Amino acid sequence: MQHKEVSKSLQRVNFTNHFGAEVYFDENGDPPANYEIINWQLINGKVHHVTLGNLTFAANGDYKLSIEEEKIVWRTGKTFLLSQVPTSVCSNVCPVGTRKAQIQGKPICCFDCVPCAEGTIANSTGAADCTPCPKEYWSNERKDKCIPRTIEFLKYQEPMGIAVTFVSLLGASVSLATMVVFVHNKETPVMKASNFELSSLLLFSLFLCFLCPLTFLGKPTVWSCMLRHTTFGVTFALCISCVLGKTIVVVTAFKATFPGNKVAGKFGHAQQRIIVCSCTLIQVVICALWLTSNPPHPHKLFTSSNNMIVLECNTGSEFAFYAVLGYIGILAIICLILAFMARKLPDNFNEAKLITFSLLIFCAVWITFIPAYISSPGKFTVAVEIFAILSSAFGLLSSIFAPKCYIIFLKPEKNTKKHIMGKTIN
Repeated sequence: MQHKEVSKSLQRVNFTNHFGAEVYFDENGDPPANYEIINWQLINGKVHHVTLGNLTFAANGDYKLSIEEEKIVWRTGKTFLLSQVPTSVCSNVCPVGTRKAQIQGKPICCFDCVPCAEGTIANSTGAADCTPCPKEYWSNERKDKCIPRTIEFLKYQEPMGIAVTFVSLLGASVSLATMVVFVHNKETPVMKASNFELSSLLLFSLFLCFLCPLTFLGKPTVWSCMLRHTTFGVTFALCISCVLGKTIVVVTAFKATFPGNKVAGKFGHAQQRIIVCSCTLIQVVICALWLTSNPPHPHKLFTSSNNMIVLECNTGSEFAFYAVLGYIGILAIICLILAFMARKLPDNFNEAKLITFSLLIFCAVWITFIPAYISSPGKFTVAVEIFAILSSAFGLLSSIFAPKCYIIFLKPEKNTKKHIMGKTIN
């Protein structure tokens, strides 16, 4: 008989032996698989191999598994109970919001479950890594879902916004009230001595300065960002230009006390208007160049430490921003130097002293503003700028105009030409 015929004959063999096992050969000539399931058990200090069941395969591909579960003894020494079955892995599956962290020196199935970092999530069990949230989203507390970040800006309705609005409107109201007092008493000696025209223009510019912080509140837009910085620059340039005009008037009056000096006569109302307009116009040109080249615009500041998006106004050109501040600073320093030169004017009502004091306050505020502005986070950057605007405006208003109002209302006997010129005995 040929070997091929023997192989074909064997493939047709199929019977059950006296042990109850089915005997056959597959197409490759292999007998059926039959496995015994053995449990290694430690009995009296010796390992015994106890047969618990078997696994057999039939010719049609079916299999039969039989186990005597009551004979199972686990490694812990306990017999089979569902509540006492040990896990077959080193570590349990990590829950959502955590990731696997391999334990050094242990098998790959041994790991720790580490909570996902802020801004990342794991929304499935057994995650190997945490997934970062999109840029405008943040992880929730469970770290299993990305939620939209909170947009932060200085709002009108929050306590800080309400306080800013109240103080701004208060300052604007005081400026208007002072202007009314000046108009009503413009023919009195103290008003004539303080240059009524420049004082009125200064009060108007201070009124605008007090309203500037209102443009810093609310959600930043393209127009509000351009408005807040340019309005601030122009109004304060107008304000300091008026102070400069008043200072030059005081200095020329001081120079006029010297014999043969005719400088005071050459500096009249027309020259004062030219100084105020030209100094303000320079700032207008700077702001116009700023807006046409690289204007301020809304900007989203994403922080990696919290779930906030700070919506702020990017200055655009930092050079232009600091040029606007620097120009105001130059005007203030020139005013301060001139006022300091005329501080010893012999009149009882020496406005140079008031201007010197007000400008010292102004310069101190803005010198401390720059480092505070740079280091302040989020919406507090805007709050620092608002504080600088309001405090410097109040400093100018109170230092220059409070003494005049004091004389008008509380010391009317000093509101005389003799007292103003220093010809009375106090």
